[in-house]
Amino acid sequence: MKSCVAAIFALVALVLLVSHRGEAMTCGRVDVALAPCIGYLTGRDGDTPSPRCCAGVKAVKEMAQTTADKRACCSCVKDAANRHQDLKDAAAQSLPAKCDVQMDIIVSRDVNCDKIN
Repeated sequence: MKSCVAAIFALVALVLLVSHRGEAMTCGRVDVALAPCIGYLTGRDGDTPSPRCCAGVKAVKEMAQTTADKRACCSCVKDAANRHQDLKDAAAQSLPAKCDVQMDIIVSRDVNCDKIN
């Protein structure tokens, strides 16, 4: 009986972990996190990203912990970059550094997300 209860508990924990991870990394969440950066990325808000933008960059980094999550997140960022034709490449590439965030994800229209480790 104890092993059955332990097995059920382990299964429930696994389901919760998988469902939580699935919620953690979605393009919708990435888009919402980076939405405050659009003004900076298009040059409308000057040369410095806002604190809300940088908080979003940090949130994206937290979402992308595994290689699979990083690649998925990269694809979301790439798709978002392609939706904004007025995005400034230099601003996009400097965003993590300006927010003092070390990221494996490059904000770019043409990044190969499959090469992220």
